[in-house]
Amino acid sequence: MAITASQVNELRKLTGVGMMDCKKALVETDGDMQKAIELLRQKGQKMAAKRADRDANEGCVLAKSTGNFGAIIMVSCETDFVATNAGFVDFTNSIIDTAMAQHITTKEEVLNMDLNGAKVADAITDQIAKIGEKIELAHYEVIEAEKVYAYVHPGNRMASIVGLNKAGYDQVGHDIAMQVVAMRPVALDAESVPQEIKDQEFRVAVEKTKEELIGKAVDAALKKAGINPAHVDSEEHMASNMGKGWITEEQVNQARQIKEQVAAEKAAQLSEQQINQIANGRLNKYFQENTLMEQEYIMEATTSNRKRDPSGPRFCCINVLV
Repeated sequence: MAITASQVNELRKLTGVGMMDCKKALVETDGDMQKAIELLRQKGQKMAAKRADRDANEGCVLAKSTGNFGAIIMVSCETDFVATNAGFVDFTNSIIDTAMAQHITTKEEVLNMDLNGAKVADAITDQIAKIGEKIELAHYEVIEAEKVYAYVHPGNRMASIVGLNKAGYDQVGHDIAMQVVAMRPVALDAESVPQEIKDQEFRVAVEKTKEELIGKAVDAALKKAGINPAHVDSEEHMASNMGKGWITEEQVNQARQIKEQVAAEKAAQLSEQQINQIANGRLNKYFQENTLMEQEYIMEATTSNRKRDPSGPRFCCINVLV
């Protein structure tokens, strides 16, 4: 049967899929609108399967609150072009608005939630067919407190929700929500940092401390031998600096011997107590920089000149006792 332009337009309005794909679906289903919608959904499922191994490192992050209940959502995609598209932002808004209206608290519930007559999971599949990128509900978290504050940074790439245990601190709540987005704390305080993160940061601090102590010993030995450590810090630099006449082949061989011998001797002499003491100092510095209660409060100064974070979208939710 002949497919009319009005049928194609109607299907496009219902699905958001391109005109040619809508026409093909109507032709294949002999003009049956419901069958055409299902066919396009199946196409989206196939496309989703094909793009399952793609990285969805961009996305739209939104946060909202209704007094004592707040939610934050991240719908991810592959490109910044899609993430900033008004239709994609509207789609993310529709999910969080519907979830909050139903007081939904988990990501799994959101995926099974009805959105304009279809499950959110199916609606996401429809978006994949429409846009042609991997799209997924990456995160959905909520906070319930006496008063919840939400902040979304311009561009919808970073957002936060903050719960206070007392009402009447609106300016404080708003400023803390902005602080969280600007400084990205991993937890409220040192005690709230997950143990696996503490263990990982301590291991990193131990290895960094060992490298620095050994490096200082090697540099001191090289300087004592009359060799500039910067000229022999890598095989590439040694070859280059010999070509420039900055160091002789004899000095290069001597430097290799010093680096190997002194590094081994220093590693054998390292004090575990000293290493742990320095590593604990580094860990405390990590807490000072990465926990809300210990990091610098920046809201008193302007943040207008802060550079845009080059990494992917971020979000954070945190409860604060006033």
